[in-house]
Order: sequence, then structure tokens, then C-alpha cells
Amino acid sequence: MAEPIIRSEFDIPLLASLPEDIRERLSTVQEKSGFLPNIFVALARRPDEFRAFFAYHDALLEQKHGTLTKADKEMIIVTTSALNDCHYCVIAHGAILRIRSKNPLLSDQVAINYRKADITAAQRAMLDFACAVALRSGSVEDAEIQVLIDLGFSHEDVWDILAITAFFAMSNRLANVASIRPNPEFYALGRG
Repeated sequence: MAEPIIRSEFDIPLLASLPEDIRERLSTVQEKSGFLPNIFVALARRPDEFRAFFAYHDALLEQKHGTLTKADKEMIIVTTSALNDCHYCVIAHGAILRIRSKNPLLSDQVAINYRKADITAAQRAMLDFACAVALRSGSVEDAEIQVLIDLGFSHEDVWDILAITAFFAMSNRLANVASIRPNPEFYALGRG
């Protein structure tokens, strides 16, 4: 028997009952990926929140403000989601990282211990900063930002690292407490 995609206390919406714009988004995602990620179904239970969540998600991950690559952004998500013990995001974004980096090992490396991963010194500093934001945002100092600037990151890059870490901290908490399960399809993506 398949695991439920979300805690039983939270209703799963009937897809046919959702507003047209959300049904269209779900259909597009399903066509592109070959399956419908459980996070989309779970968040669709509140259409206004779904729209706001994915508008910010897309603004952070799909728009280019600085020099971070899509793989860099996914590294931030996987690393900080691992710190937050978010099973869903480590598995789902780990799959996306494997695809975007064209490296089947990288997501497992950064999820376990990015300091031992096959990444550049600049990427390590990026993840050091993301972890500082995730674990001790109230004590992040100017010197920590300056390390990134000295390595060639722009202020827009620093904002992206900060915003992605903060956004996924919220996402991690939603996925954790709601027990949103990663789709089985995610485990194999980008490994072959």
C-alpha cells in the first residue's frame, strides 16, 4: 500500500475542484516531469497560498538577479534542507540538483556534508553563508558577507543566497510538519 502523501489531518484537494489556473499549473508540471510532485498537490489545498508560494519560488529560482546558476541555487536548497531535516526537499531538490549540475553524486555529497563535496572554494563559501543564515541568522556579521564579495559574489548573489535559504526554511517546516512524502520518481532522477 502506498504511503499517504500528507498527514491525514490535512485534506488533499480533488484536482477537478481546484481553480483553473492551479489545474493548469499542475498539468504543466506533470507534463514536464512525467509525474505530479506531492508538494504541488499538498499546497493546492489553499489556492491563495499556493499562488503566493509558487510566485516567490519562481521569482527566486527561475529569474536571474546575479551570477548564481540554477545548480548553485539547488545546492543551497539541498544543503539547508538537510540541516532542517526536510526529507521531501532533500530528495526532490537533490533530484533537480543532479539534473541541473549534470553530476549524479553532487546532491548526495552536499546533503550529507557539503564541506567534503566536490565543489569549488566559492561554492563552499556560498554554502557556509547559507548554513549561517539557516542556523544563526541573528548573528550573521558583515565580515561573513564580505567573504562572499571578496570571492566575486555580488550583493544580488548574497541576497539570493539569503532569500533562498529563508524561503526554503519555511518550505521545510511545511513539508516536515505536514509529513509531505517525496514522490518515488524523485529518487531515480538524474542518476543514470
